[in-house]
Amino acid sequence: MRKPRDFDTELKALEDKARELKTRKVQQLGELVIATGADQLSTDELAGALVAIAETKDAAKREAWARRGVMFFESRPRRTAPASQRNLRSAPAQPGGSQSPAGGSGSQ
Repeated sequence: MRKPRDFDTELKALEDKARELKTRKVQQLGELVIATGADQLSTDELAGALVAIAETKDAAKREAWARRGVMFFESRPRRTAPASQRNLRSAPAQPGGSQSPAGGSGSQ
């Protein structure tokens, strides 16, 4: 006879996995801020720039920022860290989100 599923255990495992993914995403965003030099900005400046970028609907600006972000990642030397940590672009984009802040400020 088949053993009944333990939904509580499965749910806990899924919650743990979601928490792990969120932690990794937060770490990768922090690494991106540092790698781009944006950690030199004040929290208010960084937040303001990110809000402006997220609100930008201009496709040409967003594409220019994306190209600049690609150039940034391609010009960086490879680290010996695992690929999941090395490739910051692999983080899934948020729906309605923006491209990498490495591309510049919202005033382009």
